[in-house]
Amino acid sequence: MGILFITYNLTGGFLPVENFPGPFILQYVITYGVAIALCVYIIYYLYKEYDIVVLKYNSSIRNLAILVSISFIILFLIPYFYTSSLKSSRLLFTIPISIIAFLFLGMFYERISNPSNPNEYILRRNRLSMISVASIALLPVLTFIGDYQWLTFTVMNASFYAITIIEIDRHIYFLENKTKMYEVFAMSKEQAINSADVKIIYENLTRREIEITLSILGNLSYKQIAKDLFIAESTVSKHASNIYKKTGAKNRRQFISRYRKKSK
Repeated sequence: MGILFITYNLTGGFLPVENFPGPFILQYVITYGVAIALCVYIIYYLYKEYDIVVLKYNSSIRNLAILVSISFIILFLIPYFYTSSLKSSRLLFTIPISIIAFLFLGMFYERISNPSNPNEYILRRNRLSMISVASIALLPVLTFIGDYQWLTFTVMNASFYAITIIEIDRHIYFLENKTKMYEVFAMSKEQAINSADVKIIYENLTRREIEITLSILGNLSYKQIAKDLFIAESTVSKHASNIYKKTGAKNRRQFISRYRKKSK
């Protein structure tokens, strides 16, 4: 994602230029192509982060990328070749894309707006995610308005900074719970506190599994965890099974019992 943002800023910052080789429209193909790839990747990130189910009707990330790419060809490139009007081509392309983007923004907000157990970690992540989605929704509108690069870059870079803060906040959250996690994996408090290794490895658990582990240790039910993390209950159950397998526990009861025993 960082590479895409750097590429986006570079291409948008230098293009279009007068002495660029090839047809003038090629510069817009490059800049719009990078922007589309960036937006799709951000949606993919949020799709994985929240296990989004609003993208149904075969609207996978792959299909979404294909749809936007085809729309760019049909609604932007073809009209431009026939009219040579950049403004009219922008209008044809950005209006339907803007409608789709704001519909997604509304559905995403509705999905994450009412957490059942609103701790500060979850609330911060939700607010930052909304900033990221809002930036994507505003991009086609700003594109239609014109080449106000300072405004477009400010909005899109806000999306990157929001995601960066999410990842930093997650890392801090895991570090704050490091002792508890190490206790689960049969390490003493003294070893956990004095350990020089602060990497978030935790017996090869994924980031999502670590979050669910901490929720299980907080005596939350799978249903409550699903609501808090905005994922399906069946997904929580699947992750929990992987957690128990990796930690050598047969089930939830044995897992919690083992943790309590280690924490005494």
